Amino acid sequence: MAKQRILLKISGESLAGSQQYGIQAEQLRYYGAEIKKASDLGLQIGVVIGGGNIFRGMQGASKGFDRIQGDYMGMMATVINSMALQGELQANGVKAVILSGIAIDPICERASSSRAIEYLEQGYVVIFSAGTGNPFFTTDSCGALRAIEIHADLLLKGTRVDGVYTKDPEKYPDAVKYESVTFEEAYQKGLHIMDLTAFTLCRENNMPVIVFDINQPDNLLKLVKGEKVGTLIHN
Repeated sequence: MAKQRILLKISGESLAGSQQYGIQAEQLRYYGAEIKKASDLGLQIGVVIGGGNIFRGMQGASKGFDRIQGDYMGMMATVINSMALQGELQANGVKAVILSGIAIDPICERASSSRAIEYLEQGYVVIFSAGTGNPFFTTDSCGALRAIEIHADLLLKGTRVDGVYTKDPEKYPDAVKYESVTFEEAYQKGLHIMDLTAFTLCRENNMPVIVFDINQPDNLLKLVKGEKVGTLIHN
């Protein structure tokens, strides 16, 4: 069954493409085009982008940064990525707005569930930046929180692999892909899907998650049309 409202989580590193750092123009155009295809169907789309292509709070902490300061720096990195995606979408005729865990006038408004839903219903792609607005939370946790807040039908985690496997498929050729797995099974098997906070939020709020390869053209479009793509994690 096709979905009406989704939350798409993309890692910041994915925007770097083949680069080690920053935003690769070709990759940005690709994600903009993929989101536009889904938006053109009339789908309501929220997006959370990480900031790891610019700065990661945990890595900063390991190099001597104060953890809290480092996390706020990581939040600012997500704002930069969100602005880039907003610009790309707008250039292609897609209405897009940034809501932020931290209000930054005049770039973005403070995120709230009512404001986000209002924009979604008006046909905007809503890009959530600056995480939850609090240190010690990952953008996975932000994705889970925003998906629940906007009453999304589904949380989509776009990755570079085509689902969840018994072990890392990039290291082990004999890894087996799960078509679907329950939250409880994933927890018991120690499958690394999201951080534990995000995972628990989804499980306790009955928010299904699909992990899929977003770098495969039209995968997002197929998924929102109801085709089987990636791995479904559910209660």
